[in-house]
Amino acid sequence: MSHLVIAGLVRSFPGAERAALGGVDLEVGEGESLVLVGPSGCGKSTLLRLVAGLDEPTHGRIALGGRDLVHVPPQDRDVAMVFQGYALYPHRTVRENISFPLEMRKVARPERTRRVDEVAELLGIGKLLGRYPANLSGGERQRVAIARALVRHPKLFLFDEPLANLDAGLRAELRVELAALVRRLGVTAVFVTHDQAEAMTMGDRIAVLSAGTLQQIGTPREVYERPANRFVATFLGTPPMNVVAVRIAQGRAEASGTSTAAPPTAPDGEALVAFRPERATISGGEPTSASDGGAPDGREPDGREPDAGAPDGLVLAGTIHFLESLGDETIVHVTLPGGAVRVRVPGFCERRRADAVQVHVPRPALAWFDAAGATRIDG
Repeated sequence: MSHLVIAGLVRSFPGAERAALGGVDLEVGEGESLVLVGPSGCGKSTLLRLVAGLDEPTHGRIALGGRDLVHVPPQDRDVAMVFQGYALYPHRTVRENISFPLEMRKVARPERTRRVDEVAELLGIGKLLGRYPANLSGGERQRVAIARALVRHPKLFLFDEPLANLDAGLRAELRVELAALVRRLGVTAVFVTHDQAEAMTMGDRIAVLSAGTLQQIGTPREVYERPANRFVATFLGTPPMNVVAVRIAQGRAEASGTSTAAPPTAPDGEALVAFRPERATISGGEPTSASDGGAPDGREPDGREPDAGAPDGLVLAGTIHFLESLGDETIVHVTLPGGAVRVRVPGFCERRRADAVQVHVPRPALAWFDAAGATRIDG
């Protein structure tokens, strides 16, 4: 049974060229974590604010546990929201900050004390209860903000980029902690983030938004491996999917002087084929010899056999124009006659800039779209 139901949700602002949300439909099951991702201005935070009651929709329905929320005041929705900013009261101690929502609901003092102690222990901030926000680190403040939401035991948690203000190391640490905590408690949660690692880690499902419309919703694996359109393919992933223009004729797709079998359902004409950088391999060029530290057994310098892919895979001829050496991996930028692609290889790639190479992509790794990139063609 769906716990949160959003149907035909529209939010238009006076004078705007387009609606901030253009008719979004989605459902969140009880105990599920849904992550909203998309570029700035796509409507993620607007949707969250509408669910929280901080804004009113132009059209549409929002229901929680079967109860229509559209005209319900924020304080009566049984929804807790954690903002990007910590929004803590500077004159109150950590205990008083966490306890404040319970005070507003006239919860008895012994029960408040018990619940604050319980959630503080859960988040590892029991020793901080007597401090003030000014004496806390960024990570500690965010834990307090999360505790203040948890202590209410609401029906729905909303997280609006809760880790955005933290440094990279602490962000990665809290990402794991928060995802594990939400799953352990079995609460229903909707996250907003622009960080793809957070989306892939924290969500049971991911909803991808662009320009106020829902592009795709599915499990992290579904969205990553089977993007519904070009936008999703190129938005998720670092680096994103490579996209190459092809021309289909008589069941064959031609690109950069080579061809491969097209999907049976693909009509003749222009189309797009896409693949993840990690699914491709490289051959050719001038790998460093064994005496220079290259591979001594005839394999490629990245430690893999040259891969011509599955039968009738895609082979693209090009020239290396840049190497991003990141230590554990290298992103190889290859210029093609009609564009460029990137290939991810493990470790250091010993080829050189300006080397002529071939990029091999096995057929199962290919995703096909129409020429506009709006519709996926199943292969």
